Amino acid sequence: MTETAVEHAHEPHQGVGGKLNWLRAGVLGANDGIVSVAGIVVGVAGATTESTTILTAGIAGLVAGAFSMAGGEYVSVSTQRDTEQALLRLEKQELKTMPEAEERELAGIYEEKGLSPDLASQVARELTEKDALQAHAEAELGIDPDNLTSPWQAAWASLLAFSIGALLPILSIAWAGVSLRVWACAAAVVVGLTLTGWVSARLGDANVVRAIVRNVGVGALTMVVTYFVGVIFGVTVG
Repeated sequence: MTETAVEHAHEPHQGVGGKLNWLRAGVLGANDGIVSVAGIVVGVAGATTESTTILTAGIAGLVAGAFSMAGGEYVSVSTQRDTEQALLRLEKQELKTMPEAEERELAGIYEEKGLSPDLASQVARELTEKDALQAHAEAELGIDPDNLTSPWQAAWASLLAFSIGALLPILSIAWAGVSLRVWACAAAVVVGLTLTGWVSARLGDANVVRAIVRNVGVGALTMVVTYFVGVIFGVTVG
């Protein structure tokens, strides 16, 4: 092993993109939980001062939102996994029936990436001899056959992330007194959205300040609109 390889042997080179995608999805799920449930509890607080009613609405929003997110992720990722498996089956069949043509196709892909024809042919041949399906799946389809997406993992991750985010507005509005509950919830939500905005910006290598302002702005607008909807509805009913 070369000196460079030894120096970097501890660094993970596989699955990093997938892990970042899961982390980003978790942050977005938590962000969705914060904003949507904050809108519910603040809106209900604008219509009534009954703590039980507000908390019931918040918990119902948490449960409904978490299961909706989980179900949506399960269906979406299941469809993606089915598509990946279908493509892999087709690739296996092509490798079995036309191996020479598939090797030439793989060499062509590496030529398009900048390798010389001779080197591209050598790389294609050696990769095919080692693991033909792996080589063709990654180069042609962008799929790792050994690391397909998991619908259940996606569902549970979304459910957990949404629930954690939703607990922030529920606990903050339950903890404060009647006169301060909306402000306490708003403050907690701003802190939570600042954190998720910062994390999402760091993961995406984006402008942190812009991401935080955008995140907090959407949350604040949601709470303002739902609060006054609650006030109008409460006055009308009253």
